[in-house]
Amino acid sequence: MIINSARFAISNSTHRKSPSEMRHEYAFIGRSNVGKSSLINMLTGNAKLAKTSSTPGKTLLINHFLINDSWYIVDLPGYGFAQRGKEQREKLEKMIRGYILEREQMTNLFVLIDSRHEPMKIDLDFFDWLGENGIPFAIVFTKLDKLGNDAGRRNVQRYCSRLLETWEELPPIFLTSSEDKRGREELLDYIEQLNKLPVGPSE
Repeated sequence: MIINSARFAISNSTHRKSPSEMRHEYAFIGRSNVGKSSLINMLTGNAKLAKTSSTPGKTLLINHFLINDSWYIVDLPGYGFAQRGKEQREKLEKMIRGYILEREQMTNLFVLIDSRHEPMKIDLDFFDWLGENGIPFAIVFTKLDKLGNDAGRRNVQRYCSRLLETWEELPPIFLTSSEDKRGREELLDYIEQLNKLPVGPSE
């Protein structure tokens, strides 16, 4: 897929105020500092589209970016940012869950995992919650450039083995790097295939 245009559309604190038209939406989520904004910018070829920051947890709203005037990338707030107060954490959690569970236009949720780290309970619990609610999702391992090829593959395999302890099969998995653009074509090809499906929940 070729990205001809990518522009910011709207930010909201609730999915109920998101764009009303029935267009495919691909949401991206992950723990703070997983490289979400950098990945979105790499995919779209626009280094300034999603705001990146050295301070984790800056995304506090549901951000829609219109791609090729036909579908959306949605930047969701990160989860598991312990430094936030309880009230703000609960507010963000409600925002995230509301979008994921109720947004009919969400075709797929891409969950980002930092490939440098061991499997973490917060991510595994999130995967289980998605499975329990029948949410279509894929796993995107980020920052593969920070590791050698062998180390990166070992970490990913370790993660997959952990998932298979409770899952019968794995969701789609992508290995990426925002630095060397690894995985870009694979992700865009996957989105292109999903774009051919009807918008909205399948019967």
